[in-house]
Amino acid sequence: MTKNKHESVDWYDYPQYFDMLFSDETADEVKFFKKAFEKFSKRKVNRVLEPGCGSGRLVVAMAKQGYDVTGLDLSPAMLNFLDQELGRKGLKAKTVLGDMTQMKFKKKFDAAFCTFNTFRHLLDEKSAVKHLRNVADQVRKGGLYILGFHIIPMDADPDCIERWHAKNKAVEVNAKLKVIDFKRKKRLEKLRVTINAKKASGKTDRLKTEFALRVYTHKQARKTLQSVSDVWEIASIFDFDYDIEEPRDFDKDLTDALFVLRRK
Repeated sequence: MTKNKHESVDWYDYPQYFDMLFSDETADEVKFFKKAFEKFSKRKVNRVLEPGCGSGRLVVAMAKQGYDVTGLDLSPAMLNFLDQELGRKGLKAKTVLGDMTQMKFKKKFDAAFCTFNTFRHLLDEKSAVKHLRNVADQVRKGGLYILGFHIIPMDADPDCIERWHAKNKAVEVNAKLKVIDFKRKKRLEKLRVTINAKKASGKTDRLKTEFALRVYTHKQARKTLQSVSDVWEIASIFDFDYDIEEPRDFDKDLTDALFVLRRK
């Protein structure tokens, strides 16, 4: 890689950086999952599924808590990284290469979870609904699906920029996410992520990737969830503070949405 230019790559091919950047959220998420299972599930939760598991930080954390975990993803690089992490930490979990709209398992799960916008990678209504119904087919009645994604307010700034920083003994990672195209009518936004990863050796990886996400207003999110109300009911709603004592209303002020869906 050149010293000053970011190389265009798929950042999912660099799971070590992806995993570091979001690791700060893991403890709060796992704590919330356990409380939500106790409060809202109508069945004991042991066997859990994460569709779109990525680098598997939640798979690893839930396996460490003693759950029987399965993680599914489309990225071989992500799953290879996850398998290595599980082996390194002496943990067991099942990893599956597959599409989160076409999952099929022999044994159903007690609960599933998919947080932090993975759901928005499904770029049309057909795919979103297909996914929700597919998860319903994999979860036992009374079980849960904890689904988290950003909902955009009507007065949203299309020039949004987010930054993340993470560091360990081997590398220091800085990332910037910028919206580079926003089409409200088509319900799509295009994002660019740039990563500077400075290694202890002195080498710096400079990476750039672009991808699209589907846009949801609170009304559009409500419509999508209502379309699968025959299989899912909304048990409660929270936000990305992961505070089980602070449920949220499904209104225009809900932006970082965390839905606890229960299988009918």
